[in-house]
Amino acid sequence: MDNEQIKRNLTSTDHWLRLVFMVMFVILLEVAGVVMLATIVLQFLFAIVSGGPNDNLRQLGNQIASYIYQTLQFLIYNTEEKPFPFSEWPQD
Repeated sequence: MDNEQIKRNLTSTDHWLRLVFMVMFVILLEVAGVVMLATIVLQFLFAIVSGGPNDNLRQLGNQIASYIYQTLQFLIYNTEEKPFPFSEWPQD
């Protein structure tokens, strides 16, 4: 790679804009992790009280897991498609 290519890469607004999105998605990933932890705890408590898992919490957990996967795929450059809120919330 020559110096001109490096200079073009450093001055490319696409790279810097992606960095802004990446920082935002890292923050959203942290929020998703907290929500997932709360879902896990609630699911456990629900199972203790009722004897089985709650289907709504199971579905929510599955959607959050899909969102986390989509976000990580974007962050590691496996996709250019931005996850929610720039695309649809993942469904089962």
